[in-house]
Amino acid sequence: MRVAVDIGGTFTDVVGFDEVSNSVTLAKALSTPAELARGVMDALHKSQIELDETGVLIHGSTVVINAIIERSGARTALLTTQGFRDVYEIGRINRPESFNPRFKKHRPLIPREDIFEIPERVLADGSVRTPLDEARVREVARILNEEGFQAVAILFLHSYRAPAHELRAKEILQEVGHSQAWFVTASHELSREYREYERTSTVAANAYVGPLVSMYLTDLEHRLESDGFTGNLLIMQSNGGLSEVEMARRQCIQMMESGPAGGVVGTMAVCEALSIEAAIAFDMGGTTAKACVIRRAEPSLSPDYFIGGYNEGLAIRIPVLDIVEVGTGGGSLAWLDEGAALHVGPRSAGAEPGPACYGRGGLEPTVTDANVLLGRLSPEAFMGGEMRLDRAAAEHALQTRLAEPLQVDLERAASGMLEVATSAMANAVRQVTLQRGLDPRDFTLFAYGGGGPLHAAAVARELQIGTVIIPQAPGLFSALGMLMADLRRDYVQTLFARLDDIDMAELEKEFQQLEREGRAALETSGVGADRVVFERACDMRYVGQEHAVAVRVPADVGSERDRDTLKRLFDDAHQLRYSHSAPDESADVVSLRVSAIGLLTKPRLPSITPGHEAPPASARKGSRKVVFARQGEQHAEVFERSALLGGNVIHGPAVIEEPAATTIVEPGDTVTVNRFGHLVMTLRAP
Repeated sequence: MRVAVDIGGTFTDVVGFDEVSNSVTLAKALSTPAELARGVMDALHKSQIELDETGVLIHGSTVVINAIIERSGARTALLTTQGFRDVYEIGRINRPESFNPRFKKHRPLIPREDIFEIPERVLADGSVRTPLDEARVREVARILNEEGFQAVAILFLHSYRAPAHELRAKEILQEVGHSQAWFVTASHELSREYREYERTSTVAANAYVGPLVSMYLTDLEHRLESDGFTGNLLIMQSNGGLSEVEMARRQCIQMMESGPAGGVVGTMAVCEALSIEAAIAFDMGGTTAKACVIRRAEPSLSPDYFIGGYNEGLAIRIPVLDIVEVGTGGGSLAWLDEGAALHVGPRSAGAEPGPACYGRGGLEPTVTDANVLLGRLSPEAFMGGEMRLDRAAAEHALQTRLAEPLQVDLERAASGMLEVATSAMANAVRQVTLQRGLDPRDFTLFAYGGGGPLHAAAVARELQIGTVIIPQAPGLFSALGMLMADLRRDYVQTLFARLDDIDMAELEKEFQQLEREGRAALETSGVGADRVVFERACDMRYVGQEHAVAVRVPADVGSERDRDTLKRLFDDAHQLRYSHSAPDESADVVSLRVSAIGLLTKPRLPSITPGHEAPPASARKGSRKVVFARQGEQHAEVFERSALLGGNVIHGPAVIEEPAATTIVEPGDTVTVNRFGHLVMTLRAP
C-alpha cells in the first residue's frame, strides 16, 4: 500500500493505493486542530487501511502555516552580525498603497529585544574581516538558558558565501544549551542566496515553528508505529516534492504549503495524461481557496513567498510553488462591516464548531450554509450521507446575521454571499495569471477540493474561461496528488556575474557541483543514480535592474554558443513576465538553481467503463430545486457520479454528487465524462 494523508483546515483526507489490486481507498474525517496527529489517526482508522501492510506514507500538513498565522510558535532568539539588528524589523519597506494612512508593516516573529548582535564580519567575496567573537556567543547562550528560550536562529552577513561563522556559532550553542535541547537553525542551511532581510525572515520562521513541528512529527511517528507502521514516512514540501521526515524536522519551513502542493502535482499528472498545455489548479477547501498556473506540465515556481500577502506579509526565501491563497472556503464566515457592506472571510468556522449547518454549535453563516439554503448542497447526501446537514440552522444563521440587518430575503442574502466569494476566488486566479502577464482565457480551470466543483463554473464564467475539468475524487485530490510526487532537493547558489564576461565552462562546472550535491543527497535516501534527473534555472536581470527573473536553462551550458541561448531565454522570460524585453541590453546572472528529482513509482489510475451519450438510469437520482446566480430557481436533475460511464453527456441545469464533493452544472453548460472518469465541463458562450 502507498498512502497519502492531507490535513486541511476542516477535513483530513486519506487516499490509499494498493499496487497489487490497482484499487484506491478514500476516507475523510474532521480535522482536530488542537491535536493534529489524532486527526490523522482518526482518518486512517476510518479508511480501514492496514498500516502494517503500508510501505510508504506521504503526509502534508498545515501545522507550519497555522503556527505562523496564529503566532503560536516557540519563543525564539536571533543571533545576527553586529550592526544589523534592525534588518528584520525594517524589511523591504513594501508599500504598494503610498497614501493609505491605515497601512501596516509586517510584524516580525521575533521582537527586537530577542535579537542579539555578535561581533563578526565576512565580506561578499568570502574573506573574513572580523573573526567570530566566540566569547560573545557563549555569553548570549547563557542568557538564553536563563530566560527560557526554546529556539535560536542564526543569520550572519554573507554566510551564503562563507558559512563557517554560522557553523561555529551553532556548535557553541548546542554545547552550552545541551540541557535545554534548543532548536537551532542557521540561515545557510535553508538559503544560499544574498538578500539579508529575506534570509533573516526565513531562518526566523524556521526556528519559530521548529519545536512545534518536531514535537508534532515525533508524536505522529509514535502513533503510527504503535499501530504497526514500519514503512517510510515522507513529507510533502512546498516545492511540489517529497522529503524524508528527518529533513522536514530541520527545514520545517519547507512544509509551509505542503497540502496545496499535492493538488498542484496531481493537476500536473492529469494535464500530462490529457495533453493539456495550460491549466489553472483551483483548490477550494474548507478554509481557503488557492490557485496556481501550470504550463507545459510544469508549475510556476516562485523564489519569494509572503506569508500574509505582499503588503504586510513575512518574506520566505525558499523555492515554493507559485500558489496564491485567499481566505474563502466552505467554512468562511460572512459578516457586515460598520457600513453594512457584506464580506466573506478570511475568518473561518474551521472544523470546530464548523458551519452552522454542521449542528456543532456554529452560529455565524458560512459559504456552506449558503449552498445548503440555495439547494446546491443536499443535507441528506453530504459526505455520502455520513453527515446530515441541518438546513434549519443554516437558515437561522443567515436570517439573523445577514438577511434581517440588510432587509433582504434569505435567498438574496445567500446569493450575495456566493457572489462575494466568487469574486474573491476569481481575484486569486487573476493574481497568478493577469498579474504574471498571462490571459486566463487561454487556460483550462482544473477545480478540486471539497468546494471547488461547487463554485468552478461561477469562477470560470467571471474569468471568461471556457473549459473546466473536475478530476476523479476532487474532494481528496490533494492527497491523491501526493502519491504522484517525487523526492526533490533544491539547491541555490548566488553568483553575480555579467553574462557577457562569464566563462561558460566555469558556469557549467558550478551547475555540475550543485548537481553532485543533489545526487549524493538522493542516493543517501535510497534513490538509484539511474532514477535521478535534474532541472536547471538561473536568476537573471538586465544590467542596472534590482530584481531578477528565473529562467529555465538547458542541461549543458558549457559552450560559447550557449551564451546567446541564455540571453534569448532570459529575454523571452522577461517578455512573458513584464510584457517587454531589451534584447540589445546586457544581462547579469545573479543565482544558479538546480532541482534534483528522485523519480518514484507512481500509481496509474485505470480508465472507467465506456457508455453511451445518455447517462444510465442507475446514475439518475431524481431532481431538486436549485437557485442559480442571475437565473433564479430551476429544477436540476441530480446524478450519482460513481455510476456515470465514459462518454456520458449531462446538460445543465444539473447536480453531480459524490461522497466528498458536489459539482454544479449551470443552465446552458455541458459536462462530458472522459475515459478516465474526469468531468469535462464546457461553459455556454456569454
